[in-house]
Amino acid sequence: MKKILLLLVLIFTNIAQSQILAERERSKIVDQILDERFNEVLPDLMDRTGIDMWILISREYNEDPVLRTMLPSTWLNARRRTILVFNRDKSQDTLEKLAIARYNIGKNIDSAWDKEKQPDQWEALVDIIKDRDPEKIGLNISKNFGIADGLVKTDFDEFTAALPDEYKNRIISAEDLAVGWIETRTFREMTIYSSLVALTHDIIDEAFSSGVIQPGVTTTDDVVWWMRQKVTDLGLETWFHPTVDIQRNEEKLVDHITAFSNDNGSSVILPGDLLHCDFGVTYLGLNTDCQQMAYVLREGEVEAPEFLQQAFNRGNELQDILTSNFETGLSGNEILSRSLEEAKNKGLKASIYTHPLGLYGHSAGPTIGMWDQQDGVPGTGDYSLFENTVYAIELNTEVEIPEWNKNIRIMLEEAGFWGENGFRYVNKRQRNLMLIPSEEAEN
Repeated sequence: MKKILLLLVLIFTNIAQSQILAERERSKIVDQILDERFNEVLPDLMDRTGIDMWILISREYNEDPVLRTMLPSTWLNARRRTILVFNRDKSQDTLEKLAIARYNIGKNIDSAWDKEKQPDQWEALVDIIKDRDPEKIGLNISKNFGIADGLVKTDFDEFTAALPDEYKNRIISAEDLAVGWIETRTFREMTIYSSLVALTHDIIDEAFSSGVIQPGVTTTDDVVWWMRQKVTDLGLETWFHPTVDIQRNEEKLVDHITAFSNDNGSSVILPGDLLHCDFGVTYLGLNTDCQQMAYVLREGEVEAPEFLQQAFNRGNELQDILTSNFETGLSGNEILSRSLEEAKNKGLKASIYTHPLGLYGHSAGPTIGMWDQQDGVPGTGDYSLFENTVYAIELNTEVEIPEWNKNIRIMLEEAGFWGENGFRYVNKRQRNLMLIPSEEAEN
């Protein structure tokens, strides 16, 4: 195992854009990760949540979001009706991984249905339940987390119709188990994550450079579509359409609704502009989400005006306030409240909207504010912080700029990891405004 982990470190540390793995090699990594998650992560999560049988039911092209993350690399969708059963015997320290399907699902989940002997799939599932006699049967039903609410009504109705009455009162929501599965990261995943964040930074660095931007000619939409094409050319995917926007001296700061929509439209990038991007990629089952900022140098400038860099520093200060309030067991709402109060006491006009990040971009776990819910988020904000989880540290602070006779908004987002040793950024964070030279500045 140590040799494998060392190899992973060598493969994924400081990965260059040209070193994106071929599909066949990706497949091996994805299945290795899945094997570790089934055998090392899932038993502990089932013990933590007290669920000894977890049943996931999906039909092809209408997959439960959790079940989708459990399919091996060669399964791009469920097949027909796919039913997974995870049965945990804590006393024996065993975990059965079964499929009520006619074939194995990868090497981890064994087929437990002989259709010739039992033609009815639901009855085959009931036989498994009767034989194991679980105390709690977890189903993916959730009011608060869409990712954990993947059981559709038709499958629920047919399952409960087939289930004997004595087991119906054992059904509970598997919300905490499903969220735990989605949010928990392994060492191998974090090794990959570090390189993936570095790659995301590299693409932003290239996008915010003279190789892409010619001030006075290039538009924000040009940069957006360059980023989309770059990701496609690398053989990766973007999990959301990127945005690039401008704040400049003579234009009023837009409100939050406009800032978080596409109403700004496309604008030509000019010297003196403060640029901001929101960008994320998907690779090997993980997602990044990053917001960084750049300044377009005016004629004669070799660095950004000090007042802009000082404003940017306030964004870093808000990041420090938020991450210093991370504490295992605290809810997202508690972390939000403490951070906003501390930011206010330090004179920051802050807005925090940090979300879990991992197998999905807007993933499952404690929500730490939304841009339009700064008093707390019922439901998802009440979920507690656990270790070995990743977050998009997403926030902004509004800063008065007397030199521009207006306020600007410093908007930042970086992937951060919470583990037994506390908080750390997955792969660094932006500490200074990126600088984009103009033709005038180069002469």
